[in-house]
Amino acid sequence: MHREKEEQAKKQVREEYVSRINRVIDYIEAHIEKNLHLADIARVAHFSPYHFHRIFKAMVGETLNQFIQRIRIEKAASRLIINPKTSITEVALECGFSGSAAFARVFKETFRMSASEWRFGGYRRFSKIRKSKSKESERQSNIGKDFDVSSFYIDNETSNLKWRIKMKNKNHVNVEVKDMPEMVVAYVRHIGPYKGDTKLFEGLFKKIFGWAGPRGLLRFPETKVMAVYHDDPEITDESKLRTDVCISVPKDTPVEGEIGKATIPGGKYAVGHFELKDDGYQEAWNAIFGGWLPESGFQPDERPCFELYLNDPKEHPQGLCIVDICVPVKPL
Repeated sequence: MHREKEEQAKKQVREEYVSRINRVIDYIEAHIEKNLHLADIARVAHFSPYHFHRIFKAMVGETLNQFIQRIRIEKAASRLIINPKTSITEVALECGFSGSAAFARVFKETFRMSASEWRFGGYRRFSKIRKSKSKESERQSNIGKDFDVSSFYIDNETSNLKWRIKMKNKNHVNVEVKDMPEMVVAYVRHIGPYKGDTKLFEGLFKKIFGWAGPRGLLRFPETKVMAVYHDDPEITDESKLRTDVCISVPKDTPVEGEIGKATIPGGKYAVGHFELKDDGYQEAWNAIFGGWLPESGFQPDERPCFELYLNDPKEHPQGLCIVDICVPVKPL
């Protein structure tokens, strides 16, 4: 009995540490364009600056400065691609760099090319492609040819723009651009690889549902269930990818331990509606980014993408997951 209490106490302490580090990561994400000082960030975590620096490195695997600089340069790399009309200097300042010289140095150290080279096609050779063999690179370059995108039409009932995509497996998928409301969510965060890892997601959902159920927060169909992706897997190393498994909650919901709370911004999203097997998610995302997006007249903006889950696949006759892939967009 004494040992059980000891283990429970240790678990609570660790969950509190995870909670504080998650709050810090959320704070950095929300204030990336500002001067971020150790003392201010340590205050968010309720640790002294001296101890916080050591705790952060031990739990995240990077020093605070390394983490901030990586998030800044990866955000800048993404914005250089999706905002082609924004100057390199503007992108640098938006992401918290003091000027173009400092940005240029860090960018070249990180990506082994200048920001201009990156913007004008160099990004295609980086990150995931550098790990790929020539055959995989060829497959990636043909992604857009795997999909047939119809001309858009206007839905009579909603006045939203809609497209139809014919996928290589002959399935048809609808994509709709619509305004979505802001959502407050409770989340459990995972940092690391996630692609194709069904057991990982099952464990995360079990944790968030196990917390929410006894608190009366699972009120389907009002409660929304989703996974939010904070990083671009084509840029960020998979060991550092941040994924939140979430449920929508009332604004005043208290959270603790490993359960964090965040706001998913509202606004215009491209929403692709899919019925998928466990191994179909990559093709679905490719259909949006490689098939629909280049034909749409839209570009993604800086808000995070997410998957909105609409059923329990265990209750589906074919075991399919019905999911909306939601990509924040703005005019090209």
